[in-house]
Amino acid sequence: MKKIFALLVAAGISMSAFAAPESFTSDANHTFSRFGYSHFGYSLQQSRFNNTTAKIVLDRAAKTGSVEAVIDTKSVDTGSKLFDGHIQGEDFLDTGKFPTITYKSTKFNFKGDVPSTIEGNLTIKGITKPVTLTVTHFQCMEHPMMKKLACGANATAIIKRTEFNAGKYAPNVGDDVTLTFSVEAIKD
Repeated sequence: MKKIFALLVAAGISMSAFAAPESFTSDANHTFSRFGYSHFGYSLQQSRFNNTTAKIVLDRAAKTGSVEAVIDTKSVDTGSKLFDGHIQGEDFLDTGKFPTITYKSTKFNFKGDVPSTIEGNLTIKGITKPVTLTVTHFQCMEHPMMKKLACGANATAIIKRTEFNAGKYAPNVGDDVTLTFSVEAIKD
């Protein structure tokens, strides 16, 4: 009986050693980043970037992961072409010099079996700051149409735009910007 138990324990240990990280690529039709801020206290403006890509590596058994996301700053969509151009100007995103915003994780933190926060570095206009994303939703399952494993998540963080040299009109136009990422990714 002791030999059988030892074999089962050894098999369990070796099985966990074979748990491998899984790689995912974002689905362009269901992956977007959004930003919101107070406009003179009148309203909370909500805008988005239409082109966001992400590569995700996830090892749910080991409770580790990584993500690298790239946002095309020229894809900003405020709902107004005039304002899109304004946001792309030097006083805000300066998309001529800085065509992308990047986020690279440094650590995934899990609560139970799902990621709860993601620590990483956000780079806007060549300025990199540590930013922790709070995961508000996470789900992995077989995609009903693609018949492949897919994972989706929503995550959010609040940053100060003045820290990224994009602070024109602050504090009248809010310095606090809420970032929200909605990602759906298919296993490679």
